[in-house]
Amino acid sequence: MKTGKPEQGGISGSRKPETGQYLISAAITGIAALSCAPLAGGSHYHVVSFILLFVVSIMSTFLGIGPVLLASTLSALIWNFFFIPPQLTFHIDKPEDLLIFGLFFIIALVNGILTTRIRRQEVLAREREKRTESLFRLTHELSKASGIDEIVVIAAEKIEEQFSAPAFLILQDGNNHLMVTGRGRKNIPLSLNEAEAAGWVFSHVKKAGNFTAHPLTVNYTLYPLQGNKINPGVVAIRQTEAFNEEQQSYWDTFIAQITNALEREFLGELARQARFLAESDRLYKTLFNSISHELRIPVATIMGASDTILNTEESGNIQKELIGEIFTASLRLNRLIENLLNITRLESGHISVRLDWYDINDLINMVLEELEDELKPFSVQVSIPDDMPPVKIDFGLMEQVLYNLLYNAAQHAPAASEILLTAGTTESGFTLQLTDKGPGFPETALKQVFDKFYRVDNKKAGGLGLGLSIVKGFTEAHKGSIHVENAPGGGALFTLHIPSEKPDFDIPNQTIK
Repeated sequence: MKTGKPEQGGISGSRKPETGQYLISAAITGIAALSCAPLAGGSHYHVVSFILLFVVSIMSTFLGIGPVLLASTLSALIWNFFFIPPQLTFHIDKPEDLLIFGLFFIIALVNGILTTRIRRQEVLAREREKRTESLFRLTHELSKASGIDEIVVIAAEKIEEQFSAPAFLILQDGNNHLMVTGRGRKNIPLSLNEAEAAGWVFSHVKKAGNFTAHPLTVNYTLYPLQGNKINPGVVAIRQTEAFNEEQQSYWDTFIAQITNALEREFLGELARQARFLAESDRLYKTLFNSISHELRIPVATIMGASDTILNTEESGNIQKELIGEIFTASLRLNRLIENLLNITRLESGHISVRLDWYDINDLINMVLEELEDELKPFSVQVSIPDDMPPVKIDFGLMEQVLYNLLYNAAQHAPAASEILLTAGTTESGFTLQLTDKGPGFPETALKQVFDKFYRVDNKKAGGLGLGLSIVKGFTEAHKGSIHVENAPGGGALFTLHIPSEKPDFDIPNQTIK
């Protein structure tokens, strides 16, 4: 259905086929009459009437009602003048001949009216089929569209294609403020009149403008996009004539599909925002509670030990012990700050990996020394092959990875239990495996272990829940991978794989950093 301006020449173009049909009607009637000429002057003139009536009936199937009436008139006059006795006059004596004469017009009218109705129904059926097909294509394209901008482009294009009229959409921005979108009008602000008109339509949920009960000063017809839960906005179309009932029904169905697609995106965006706000609130509470808890303990330790040193005359050994507590608390604060800085680096993407050759023994020994106090209650077993080649890593990042893995094990494993650290090589790099005898993880939580701020419900374990997230981030910065599972004998098993080149130098003679 096209409801825009008619093409130039549309009227004259429609007259030519009509004139041609009249000429065809007259020609066929003349040929039929000439073919019946041998029957003139005899008693078989009724046969001529049947032949001419048959020809008129046939013509009604492919000619308009006007040309058919012309054919019936010519046929009746020719039959009367040339075939009905007395010939060459328009006088009719017999009533049955007069009845047949009238039947020419009756049959022509009935056939013409029926044929016209059938053709109209056929045209309407084709239009409905085209509309159904266009609605299907619209629905299909809208279902594939991702984002409001893409839906708006598709909607404007399809409206212009189906209704031959420019259109644009005016959508709300989430705060019930309207903004112009759509091909040809995007980023072009509304005039004062357009803004007032769109605001009225949006707030009253009624159509306004040209060809409506609410005329406006804008050269558009504005329709509200009315959804089930929210109203996305307004659509403006420059109509040149009012829609008839069939066109209006099609238009309403058309914009309903567009409204549904926009409403789906709006509701999806609201749901995403709600989830984001809920997650932000959860992370805020978790971070606040964790930081307040983690800071309170070392700060209280530092304050208590410092106050004791300042206000009492203790012996040297006690002072040394108190200073040791201050140092331990300071390390805990430093570890907290380091983890916060590391997670910030990961979130910002500002991680630069500086690879160089290192001995894996140096890395492990350094981390074990840093965690000497935390690992004292445990039996730490390290297994490294004697022929383990140097590995190409960022030493600082891998130090943080191994530090957080071992610290996590120390927080969860029972005292006097075994912590096993194993290193090995693969064709594409090397692996590190860490096994502890702690409680392990619930099966449902294995996929959450590396999430930020995730902590198992363990009263002994403190921390912010950032350590394993940092482990995963720094491992992936090396283009490596890490996997966690529950060990067969109990506890957690972390398997880390880092891709590394094979050294192309003689290991015994190479100085390893």
